[in-house]
Parts: sequence; C-alpha cells; structure tokens
Amino acid sequence: METADIIVVGAGANGTSAAFHLAKAGAKRVVVVERQFLGAGATGKSGALVRMHYTNEPETRLAFESLKYFQHWQDMVGGECGFQPIGLLVLTPPEYHDHLQANLAMQRKVGVNTQMISPKEAQELDPSLWLDDVTHLAYEPESGYADPNATIHSFARAATDLGVHFMFETAVTRVLTAGDRVQGVETTQGTILAPVVVIIAGAWANQLFAPLGIDLGLIPRPGRITIFRWPMQRSPRHLTYIDKINRIWARPIDGSCTLVGTEHEPAHPGEPDNYNEAVSQDYIDLCRQQLSRRFPIMQQSVMRGNWACMLMDSPDSRPIIGQLEQYEGLYCMAGDSGTSFKTSPAIGKCLTELITEGKATTVDLTPFRPSRIAEGKLWRDQFNYGLEAGTISR
Repeated sequence: METADIIVVGAGANGTSAAFHLAKAGAKRVVVVERQFLGAGATGKSGALVRMHYTNEPETRLAFESLKYFQHWQDMVGGECGFQPIGLLVLTPPEYHDHLQANLAMQRKVGVNTQMISPKEAQELDPSLWLDDVTHLAYEPESGYADPNATIHSFARAATDLGVHFMFETAVTRVLTAGDRVQGVETTQGTILAPVVVIIAGAWANQLFAPLGIDLGLIPRPGRITIFRWPMQRSPRHLTYIDKINRIWARPIDGSCTLVGTEHEPAHPGEPDNYNEAVSQDYIDLCRQQLSRRFPIMQQSVMRGNWACMLMDSPDSRPIIGQLEQYEGLYCMAGDSGTSFKTSPAIGKCLTELITEGKATTVDLTPFRPSRIAEGKLWRDQFNYGLEAGTISR
C-alpha cells in the first residue's frame, strides 16, 4: 500500500500545473494518477488559445496571471510551451458595444494590454477579414496561442524534477473516506493513502464525485475542432480570433492552415468512455460556412483534419475550483467548459496556495467555490455578449 501527502487525479494542463506548484511549494510526496497518458483528455486536443478577454474579473485575473508564465516559460517552469504572441481580435455584435467598453475597462484595470479598434484598423492587421457587420473590435497584442502538449510535458518534467511521482495507465476507481475526511484513493494498481486528494479529472469527474454523494451539476459533452487549409491567397498575417457574432474561434496552425471551433452545436450530454473522436460532415460544413463569413476566401478551403474530445460543463459554464465542503482534504478543479488551458498556470498556483496556506492569494478563488452550486448562486456576467451558456474560446 502506497502513501502520499497529496494525490492529484488527472494529468492535463491543470493537473500537471497543480503538481508542479505543490512540489515547488514544498509538498514532499505528491502523486499524480492519470488513467491514460499526458494530454489524453481535453488538454491534448485543445485549441490552446492564450488570451485575457473574459466578461468577468475573476477569470480575467486568472488569465492575466497565467500570461506571465507563457511569456517567461523557461524561467518560471522550464522547457517549452510553444507560445506564439501573434495577437487576438475579439468581434462582438454591435448591440453589445457598451458591454465591450465595460469589459475592456475592467480588463485594463486588471492590467491587460487591450484596446478598442475600428474595423479599418483591424483590416490593416489582417486584410483577409470581412467586417461589415462589426463596429468595433477588441485587440490584445500580447495574446495568441501555445502548444498544449509541450505545455503539459514541461509542467510534468518540472514536477518530476521536484520529486513528483506520476502513475500512468492507472485509473482511480474510488476516493476513500472515513467520516468527513479523505483517506486516499483506490486505483487499478492498488490503494494510495493520503490526507489530501485533488480531483482534476475532466469529463471523468462525475465518476468519482457520485459515489461520495457529491453532485455539482456537471455535464460531459463533446468538443470538436476542424482544420482548414488556406488557398494560395492566404492571409499575410493570421491572428487569433474570437468571433462572438458567428460563434467561432480560430487560430493558425502549421503555417498554411486554420484551426477552428464553433459552439453552434447543441450542448448535448456525452459519454466520456464511449465517444467518437472524429467529427461529422455536418460539423465540418458548419465550420467552413461560419469561417467563410469572416474570411470569404475560405469558401475555397480544404479540410485537412478534425478531432473531438470530451469537455465538462458546469451549470454556469464557469470553473468549479476549491475545497469540497463534504470532506476535509478533498479539492477539485472541474466544469471548466473547455476554457481553462490558458488559465492553468494560475489555477495550479492558486490551488496550491489554498491547500498549503488555507487561502489563494494570487487570485481569489471564492467566486469559483464549489458550494456556489448548492447555494444556487450561479454565475451570470453583467456584461456578456448574449452567450451566457458558453464562452466560445477553447
């Protein structure tokens, strides 16, 4: 029977970040249990956007703190994360112009380098854009995208160097408790005892919560991505885009292609252990259609690849981060709705502060507390863009 000080369940971006930060903070025996391999879940299939444009301050702060990591990865973590600061444009419906202004003011207060620009200024950045339906855009020159697999491998390598033990191809089958305290976990490789368990299991979290009588209203659902190759007249400068009008996000990949995802599909439940990793032709056609509305030349694009993963939605589409009040020593990061790659550095640090010091100081985690679900205090952003059920960007 193995023992540990802290068990982390899941080795995606948030799990590896938490393990790294816990070890860096001095935790002596940290064990990460992963049912498959690094990046086998949503992280490895992420669009990996790195941006700070959120419609609420808490997530903006997480993204702003995380940007410092992506900008100074070798110094703060080591290795590579593949960060490409190519800039971000956010397109919003004209009727939400006041909301855009309010959000930019909030983001600048946090410290984000962001500005409102005109369609003419945006087309100077990227002449390929069609912007007749836009009056103003948000521009973040320091944002972009990263390499999700390089990111988690760097986190895992740095954590290992600090003494973290990773167990791959090992599923956690049950969280062990005694009274109101966590005791450890049962796995397919045996029992591990520990006074602290951190569940960061993505779409598989419900399988661990349900036997404990914990219901956070989490719903697993598919997330899909498609790649299109540009025609020869491709954009001279391909930025990262979040289009709240056409409900797509896009960013470059491999020099001549665009990675695109959309939230037009119904958010129907999925089965984490039984889902199709390919996407339907209808979805491919939808992505091309929506992408072509913003980039008309993409009507002539060729589909070059696609994939699907399983995401986990919370009742308010915002992450659930913190201690679960039912059991002392039980923590979670769940229900991120597929948007937490860009915030994973800060989430790992804040979870570490909460576990080791009793309070997160880098960013206050109170708004993300698990108890808000039972309290009925679901998150509603005051200045959203009419898309309360989703944040578009993955």
